[in-house]
Amino acid sequence: MKYIGAHVSTSGGIASTPVIASEMGMTAFALFTRNPSRWKAPKISDKDAGAFRERCAELGFTPGVILPHDSFLINLGSGDASKLELSRGAFIDEMERCAQLGLTMLNFHPGAHMNLLTEDECLSRIAESVNIALDRTEGVTAVIESTAGQGSNLGFRFEHLAEIISRVEDKSRIGVCVDTCHTFAAGYDFSTPEGYEATWSEFDRTVGFSYLRGMHLNDSKKGLGSRVDRHAPIGQGELGADFFVRLMGDSRFDGIPLILETPDESLWPEEIKWLFGKAGQ
Repeated sequence: MKYIGAHVSTSGGIASTPVIASEMGMTAFALFTRNPSRWKAPKISDKDAGAFRERCAELGFTPGVILPHDSFLINLGSGDASKLELSRGAFIDEMERCAQLGLTMLNFHPGAHMNLLTEDECLSRIAESVNIALDRTEGVTAVIESTAGQGSNLGFRFEHLAEIISRVEDKSRIGVCVDTCHTFAAGYDFSTPEGYEATWSEFDRTVGFSYLRGMHLNDSKKGLGSRVDRHAPIGQGELGADFFVRLMGDSRFDGIPLILETPDESLWPEEIKWLFGKAGQ
């Protein structure tokens, strides 16, 4: 069974997110647990956290189909000591907030070297940051998002993801989220039937499907290997509708949250309905 949703706004309060998701026909969803553009955030009240957990239970959203996203400011591979300290503190806070909400995953962009570190040094620092966070928290899995490789961001090669995983001590609390736009922009051509199979075979060989915890479903405005992160509505970009038809018919992606981050929120109900139709649900 496919679990499909989108990234829901918390503007109406965090406890409103499962209600919005359900009203839009979602069976999975994503959210920010704090303002993604600020280092500091007010604590989630026990009342709001309780209401969130209760509504998720009432509406059938288990922790395994909810994929919260961390702050855009966080860079766990930073070569700047002060930024690294801020990033690590914020990441731990994000994981604690997930635990408070009864969630079991936190999606994050791995980090960027900003030309202050080598790629290997940056990957090592990212893994070290994850190890620190896992050591100080319980019950939440750190889920690395594949990137487009824009600027100095790492995580655009499957080998980057595998290297971070290899250096994380608790393998039971590390996973991967594949973003379809990012992966295509990074140079993995799964827009054709042959490329689709070759890309997923390489992913399994390099990272392993056992680490796949979710996906972000986005078409790509930019071409293969552009390393430019620009999302497009489903079927309106360079990946094309056929890719998503293949994905929806692929049982390897059953049981995990498949999250839309497409740019036109007004299209989400239509996109979700279309995806469910292609999944035969």
